[in-house]
Amino acid sequence: MRYSWKEKVKITTRIFRLTILVLIVTLLITACGGGNRPTVLPVETEAVPPTETESAAEAGKWWHSAVFYEIFVRSFYDSDGDGIGDFAGLTQKLDYLNDGDPNTDTDLGVTALWLMPIFPSSSYHGYDVMDYYAVNPQYGTMDEFKTLLSEAHKRGIRIIIDYVINHTSVNHPWFQQALKDPTSPYVDYYIWSQTNPTYPGPWGQVVWHKASNGLYYYCVFWSGMPDLNYRSPAVRDEINKITSFWLKDVGVDGFRIDGARHLIEDGEIQANSADTHAYFKEFNQYVKSINPDAMTVGEVWDGSFAASQYVKNQELDMVFGFDLAEGLIKAIHQPDTKLAGFWLSSELRQYPAFTLGTFLTNHDMNRVANQFMGNPEKMKNAATVLLTSPGIPFLYYGEEIGMFGAKPDEMIRTPFQWSAGQHAGFTSGSPWERVNSDYPEVNVESEAADPDSLFNLYRGLIQLRQANPALQLGDFRSFNTGSNRIYAAAREYQGKSLLILMNMGDKPVSDYGIDLKFTQPAGSYTFKLLMGASALAPVTLDADGSMEGYQPVDELPANTRLILELAPNQ
Repeated sequence: MRYSWKEKVKITTRIFRLTILVLIVTLLITACGGGNRPTVLPVETEAVPPTETESAAEAGKWWHSAVFYEIFVRSFYDSDGDGIGDFAGLTQKLDYLNDGDPNTDTDLGVTALWLMPIFPSSSYHGYDVMDYYAVNPQYGTMDEFKTLLSEAHKRGIRIIIDYVINHTSVNHPWFQQALKDPTSPYVDYYIWSQTNPTYPGPWGQVVWHKASNGLYYYCVFWSGMPDLNYRSPAVRDEINKITSFWLKDVGVDGFRIDGARHLIEDGEIQANSADTHAYFKEFNQYVKSINPDAMTVGEVWDGSFAASQYVKNQELDMVFGFDLAEGLIKAIHQPDTKLAGFWLSSELRQYPAFTLGTFLTNHDMNRVANQFMGNPEKMKNAATVLLTSPGIPFLYYGEEIGMFGAKPDEMIRTPFQWSAGQHAGFTSGSPWERVNSDYPEVNVESEAADPDSLFNLYRGLIQLRQANPALQLGDFRSFNTGSNRIYAAAREYQGKSLLILMNMGDKPVSDYGIDLKFTQPAGSYTFKLLMGASALAPVTLDADGSMEGYQPVDELPANTRLILELAPNQ
């Protein structure tokens, strides 16, 4: 028997709900048995209500409409040939990121940068800080960093820095003085025990380490990074001084808080303690007292319920959506691509508007190209979902050209691939880490020249997002078209109605239809093509603004991505 697309919607909806119910029960049983944290699952298959959106007057923070780009300075561009990326090199490449001229379209178009740690450090990655009032001399001087800030601001680019305040390096003078002198005031800066408490960390790791003074010190991550003691008023005062220095004296635009959920321990409770939440509420207020326009985003690598608590109580401005990132990657792998919309709808409900940092991968995760085994269409689909969805998107450097990288961490942080020239155009010297071997094919120069490249898709999507407030601030609905291969979503804001339609499968789809209610009045409309190439059928909206069974094209080709704007016929 052949079913109509409407009947298919009803059948697939019932099947999906039953499947989800079985999965939820299974996960609950697993959770009760002491297994891993259950994954958040989407529970709706039909159109969901729009997510809460602030009014235009309230949606005034600069990050609400930003597209962020995460950079490892060491690997971005080397200006002096020593093989290490630096501030001067990043300054030289700002026009690649955003040239500040709205009349050009050759730049990527990002509007904010997140710099991985720039403090002096004893490790290549910078997460073991040795001095909070200075910059890594391998990257340049403080004056060169201030020049970078100034030039970025001229182009409309904000810069936030990785703020590593959960711990320091064992080589930090504070820790070294605490080891040498039991009467030093810096003893109270860290967490000590006369005997080994022995209990493990949140993921079973050793957290108590014996020091040269005979005491045990606490580190949630590794022995080279001892945790700071936030129960000490002196530590809190010190962090306030450091915060003021970077916001007022240096002029950064905000902070990405590393390891935020681990800040204050309560015995064996080593994540999301009540004291951690209380501290961040005070911290965020202090940040705003210095610069009301500064932004804070927390690395709360946890389930969405736990992460959302940091923004529901105004403890931080944003947190990253780790569950959402994992869910989107999995959904785009699935043959039933409606899962991407379900994931988005489910996750967005858990966060207040404009508090969710969305991403695909970051410096701690295998790169997007690896996640999709180099499949260019899946990478393009993932980029399209990310950059047309609510939340504040974060891209990881090299993601836009399909750079590969898988753990260990050094291999996720390799030099950026600018060209097919020596060392991928990253340095004239010997790079600190080897360049990926595929750089002759995967690089900015070659992809910029290819209109069908991943780079040009990213650039087009970012520019489209910046030009359309509906993609930045609009309500969001995902919906079922009757096809398992079609991702469909609508965005609406201040009278603008957009439709995102993608066939993520490898076969064309003709048996589908769109039932959707817009805020537009009844009448005859045409969909204007913002992205994609196709002749589109007109549509008539009923008295309540709804359409039924609409097909913009009779057949949606494989791996087709369309972004459409509803426009009344003249």
